[in-house]
Amino acid sequence: MRKTADCREFPSETNCTLAISGEEEEVVRAASEHAMSVHGHTDSPELRRTVRESLKDEAPRHA
Repeated sequence: MRKTADCREFPSETNCTLAISGEEEEVVRAASEHAMSVHGHTDSPELRRTVRESLKDEAPRHA
């Protein structure tokens, strides 16, 4: 199942609205890179664990 990370679920000074969806590992990697480059977080196992724990299942698309 695809996963989603959504910045709107976390308070930020920039009021970031980015949402990332895809396979779990892709989203963890992309969301961690975004957290570092845009929000100033430091790359660490803890950051990736926090990102992974915050992922939600993507709503299924209706055909």
